Amino acid sequence: MGKSSNLKEPLRTQFASDNYSGICPEAWAALEKGNKGHSRGYGEDSWTESVSDRIREIFEIDCEVFFVFNGTAANSLALASMCNSYHSILCHEYAHIERDECGAPEFFSHGTKVLLLPGQNGKVNPRAIEEEVLRRSDIHYPKPRAVSITQATEFGTVYTIPELQAVQEMTRKFHLRLHMDGARFANAVACLGVAPKEITWKVGVDILCFGGTKNGLGVGDAVVFFDHELAREFEYRCKQSGQLASKMRFLSAPWLGLLENDVWLRNAQHSNQMASLLEKRLAEIPGVSILFPREANSVFAELSRPVIREMNQRGWIFYSFIGDGGCRFMCSWDTTEDDVNQLADDLQELTALHHKE
Repeated sequence: MGKSSNLKEPLRTQFASDNYSGICPEAWAALEKGNKGHSRGYGEDSWTESVSDRIREIFEIDCEVFFVFNGTAANSLALASMCNSYHSILCHEYAHIERDECGAPEFFSHGTKVLLLPGQNGKVNPRAIEEEVLRRSDIHYPKPRAVSITQATEFGTVYTIPELQAVQEMTRKFHLRLHMDGARFANAVACLGVAPKEITWKVGVDILCFGGTKNGLGVGDAVVFFDHELAREFEYRCKQSGQLASKMRFLSAPWLGLLENDVWLRNAQHSNQMASLLEKRLAEIPGVSILFPREANSVFAELSRPVIREMNQRGWIFYSFIGDGGCRFMCSWDTTEDDVNQLADDLQELTALHHKE
């Protein structure tokens, strides 16, 4: 973030994150179209109104929609609208709100505690929700108030409808709110091939943080309230936290380009397909182990330390943050088959070389 680096930025497509990709053409065109003349500020423009209506069409329900600059703000402000400072939020132990948001959920909720739950492949175990709620009920313990799930998960897996229904059963049983971190929600919809409503409000999701940045936008996430009561005065939270864009059309207009003609879904289908190809290539390489089921647009694989080091030396950038050698390769809306094959060819060559040693 503005820091100098001795690493020369490669020109090739990278697999570290779908945040590395640019703005898709449809979103760019909509942004350019929105940059004509004058328009009302602070969300009172026709672009924001049109996109909000389009989101209601996609989810087939009347919902409240707000636009913020990024996913951290979306998640943190949404959770704060569900909780008081003495409450707690239950989430998976590897959830983004716990591992990668610098305490923002606690900060914006003025101290709500995040409690961690186990679960295979990045998914919350519904029984763990019950165990955590029943662990203590005295006044000295932060009272569980909300469950946060990630769809698709941090490990690239996707909750099925029955799995979501099992979570809903527990949240209903204990009168908990349900938040969905949907930074890669589009990839989950593409994976399951279902209508968005089937994995949101129909399974009890109260608030969805609908990510666009990782699916072809330059900036901006949508906070979608299926429970209207929770949306009361949310605009004040946005303003106070510096998330109310004065020229809101520049956040919302690209969304229109993404959502019209289901570009958002096609982008997600493409990035999922590229990840599927990458998984197939990596699974064929002796010495490379696939760590989690590939269901969205990422592949997790275990590589040896020498191979990781030499891949980096060849200019490949990817995350290696799970255990000793666990790596994440993330595909984007603009990843091509050639990109995937170049990465896989280098991995195959280096892995074979070190196997001989």
